Amino acid sequence: MSLITPETAVVRAADAEIVGGGDAPATGRLLLDSSSTAGALSSLRMTLTPGADGAVPHLHTASSELFYVLGGAAQVLAGEEVLTLEEGDMAVVPPNVAHAFAAAPGSEADLLIVITPGVERFEYFRLLARLRAGEATLEELLNSQELYDNHFLDSPRWKEARSLEQG
Repeated sequence: MSLITPETAVVRAADAEIVGGGDAPATGRLLLDSSSTAGALSSLRMTLTPGADGAVPHLHTASSELFYVLGGAAQVLAGEEVLTLEEGDMAVVPPNVAHAFAAAPGSEADLLIVITPGVERFEYFRLLARLRAGEATLEELLNSQELYDNHFLDSPRWKEARSLEQG
């Protein structure tokens, strides 16, 4: 059961909406959206199969994004730097800085991701799931960039790092 009061927002693991999963390389658990935290933050838990991509390079103009590794290891793009984070490590990427994430090659990654201040983003993750299922178009995703403050970028550094690690 989820509990949201003016003082506290709680979501129980059993109540978190799951997007992806099954044979998908990424499983997202939607924890708290901006409307549940009076705009303070949005959060999800993302579990990636070994070496799987999580998010392509993008930036947020108004929010910082925090990545905390609950288990495994993740690669995180932060500007032009590609970091490898292991269990217990955390990185925070400020607004207007390119970032992306993936499971490190040969490793799964279990991440807690927090965006602050919050952006109402659960519909964004549902849109991504519909896109993967062939029920939405890339045009719909590209048209949603302003709405979800998720602006896609090209990052030669990220492409290089991912191809070196996987090739």
